[in-house]
Amino acid sequence: MLESVALPPTGPLPDTLTLFEHLADAVYLIDPDTSNIVWANRLAWECLGMTRDDILNHSVLSLQKDIHGLPQWSEIAGIIRASDCYRFIGRHRHRDGHEIEVEVLTTSFEHAGRPYFLSVARNLSRQLAQQQDLQDREKQLWFALNEAIDGLWDWEVATGKLYFSPQLKRMLGYGPDEMAPVLDTWKLNVHPDDVADVLGVLSEHMQGKRARFEAVYRLRNRNGHYLWVHDRGRVCEFAPNGEPARVVGMVHDISDRKQLELQLQELASFDPLTGLPNRREANAFLDTQAQLCRRMNLPLGIAFLDIDHFKQINDLHGHLMGDQVLRQVGTVIQSTVRGSDMVCRWGGEEFLILAPNTALQDMHRVAEKVRQAVVDATSGLPVSITLSAGVSAARGQAIDIRTLIAEADSALYKAKSEGRNRVESTLPATQPA
Repeated sequence: MLESVALPPTGPLPDTLTLFEHLADAVYLIDPDTSNIVWANRLAWECLGMTRDDILNHSVLSLQKDIHGLPQWSEIAGIIRASDCYRFIGRHRHRDGHEIEVEVLTTSFEHAGRPYFLSVARNLSRQLAQQQDLQDREKQLWFALNEAIDGLWDWEVATGKLYFSPQLKRMLGYGPDEMAPVLDTWKLNVHPDDVADVLGVLSEHMQGKRARFEAVYRLRNRNGHYLWVHDRGRVCEFAPNGEPARVVGMVHDISDRKQLELQLQELASFDPLTGLPNRREANAFLDTQAQLCRRMNLPLGIAFLDIDHFKQINDLHGHLMGDQVLRQVGTVIQSTVRGSDMVCRWGGEEFLILAPNTALQDMHRVAEKVRQAVVDATSGLPVSITLSAGVSAARGQAIDIRTLIAEADSALYKAKSEGRNRVESTLPATQPA
């Protein structure tokens, strides 16, 4: 049975109203002058948790939360009359107090000389919920992607256009409208020492010689500092002729990890107190230089240096003073020898000088120069610092690392046994190696 209120004798046709009962949206017939609802389909009140009597002959403003009072209604009514279809996004009140988002489409017409508004209100709650769910999922996916990587790039090979994601620009210290979208913007910011290797790997991937582009390199940021990045990409589109057309990739900032890696490498190769290479690094250098000197028939000199009475310095003045002495002695030795020579902290209070292309007489003079430089440079300390040194050398195929070290160590023992603060060698200093 058609639910309706009494209409004028020439009211809307019952058959037309019956059609509205089958709509999935709420339908209201409104008196434009009073804003009263003169007819509605069943869904109009059921979706609001109301009854027929709750809305019929009541102002449509009682349903709306965003239109207040007849003056505002009169203004809107004028707009509706002037429009083919007036669209309004609003909120209807449910009986239990919550709000329902609605999209209302209103048209005006006349029947039997009387004006009416016909409003169709669509409940947007489910649609908004679906949109929100999609947006939430999209946000989650983008969040996960952005958390997993620090930047995206997309290269159109034919045009040379290179897209940098906002995250990548932010990582490098640029705003979203900066960084020209061309290949040179990236290429010119790769560290000069890395650019050849990186471009080589990219070229090999583009030629099909590598399954993907992957490189670890340094990339300059806005302030001129370099970040270590792990860059991976792959050709994702090909031109009709089979040539790569589009390459996409992602960049991770691995500066912290790389810095830690470099620090660990430094700890493995350098003495943390003096900053000099340690015994491990010295042995590697010694192997390399011994091979070179054998091949080139060059001499290789070694000097063992030991701080005299170092235990007394620790015992009388404390370990902080001992550490200061070690650091200063290491600095003096390093500044006295040639740049091609290596100075290392061999262990404890012992230092080692490795001098390629240095014969025994020259090695003796180097050690003596270092001994005197340490005495002069540490004269201001509250303790007297002297060095004892033992030197050895060999040439070409006669070079044997173990023998060189043993001879220098023996010469050092001789220097200590003969009064310290002196340089001794395995052979008289006037005899060539």
